[in-house]
Amino acid sequence: MKRNIFQIALLAVSLLTLLGTASAQQRINKWERRELRADRHEVRADAKDIRADRRDIRQDGVERRGDVRELRQDKRDGASQAELRADRHEIKADTGDIRSDRRDVNKDLRDRRGDVRDFRQDRRDARRN
Repeated sequence: MKRNIFQIALLAVSLLTLLGTASAQQRINKWERRELRADRHEVRADAKDIRADRRDIRQDGVERRGDVRELRQDKRDGASQAELRADRHEIKADTGDIRSDRRDVNKDLRDRRGDVRDFRQDRRDARRN
């Protein structure tokens, strides 16, 4: 008997929860839902782009370290001054590019944080109305 009452209560709670969720979804009108979905997709695409940029930066760092290794080897082998100078300039340019890319990724991260904050605020506002 106790088990039967418990099952009925559990069923009632689950049905009320399901109906509450369904009615909450209906409160957000169709256009707001579409706008929220587009915002959510934009945030996800931004996150994907940031991951790809970070991967590229990591790869650039690996290549730069290889160039530094090559420069050291050339110094040991007694390469010409012109060749060593060219290698140093290449490493310096690569370093600048990597720093610039990191700044860009950090800026993108700040922008994405703002977009996420705006999305959550818009979603809260849509649920209230």
